[in-house]
Amino acid sequence: MSQRFIVTKEHRRFTEFADAVRRGHTIGLCFGPAGVGKTLSARRYAHWEKAYDLLTYWGPRADSDAKIYAALARSRTVLYTPSVLTTPRVLKDELDQAITRTNICIEQHLEAVGQITPQTWGRRHGRNHVQLVIVDESERLRPTALELLRDRYDRDNIALILIGMPGLEKQFSHYPQFYSRVGFAHQYRPLGTDELLFVLQRHWRSLGKTLDPEDFTDAQAIASITRITRGNFRLLERLFPQIERVLKINELDTITNDVIEAAASTLVIGTT
Repeated sequence: MSQRFIVTKEHRRFTEFADAVRRGHTIGLCFGPAGVGKTLSARRYAHWEKAYDLLTYWGPRADSDAKIYAALARSRTVLYTPSVLTTPRVLKDELDQAITRTNICIEQHLEAVGQITPQTWGRRHGRNHVQLVIVDESERLRPTALELLRDRYDRDNIALILIGMPGLEKQFSHYPQFYSRVGFAHQYRPLGTDELLFVLQRHWRSLGKTLDPEDFTDAQAIASITRITRGNFRLLERLFPQIERVLKINELDTITNDVIEAAASTLVIGTT
């Protein structure tokens, strides 16, 4: 993520949901409109921003990797996003690889902090430390892939979260063997009014300005952004670089309703 992560109420709710799924060794479904922050929350929960390059390219180690080992040891989570044409065989191979590499990293951390000693290495080496697998874009999964995930869940006792668009829970209800194992469902909602104001204040500060809801111009700007984005986090992140560009090109200092409308006109904004 290019900008600092903003901890919202919805992210906290997602964290509580993921913790409950992980503790209960069950299956959870997370659904919500595109752009509300589901993937960002999942990546944050799994510390995937830190671990992605290491787990993907699996190259030579550096001393700084110890921080990644520690982060993975805290999360005990693997995040997996299937490609559009992922077959069950590819899913199995890629997921096996991600879990194996994550386990190796966790073992490295446990050894460094003394939880694994030469006496216990043989007994603990090869043990699975991953407690949760999060699958993003799960609408892409075919029935056979779902059955593969269910089988892994039954055999390995690894909790599972599937993330997707609204209607995901209805889609999976057609597979009773899988759906009967679902323990939690979580709806990820757009930003509420108070949270949207909090996020806007952060964006105003990043541009070196102060947002005052009592000021008429700022109040108009807030109303305009609320109408355009409807609390969609991704739209907010796309809108503000354009606002900054409009301010710079026109040598303006104040974020007005006209500035926001000009910025929004450069974006393709679909329904959310």
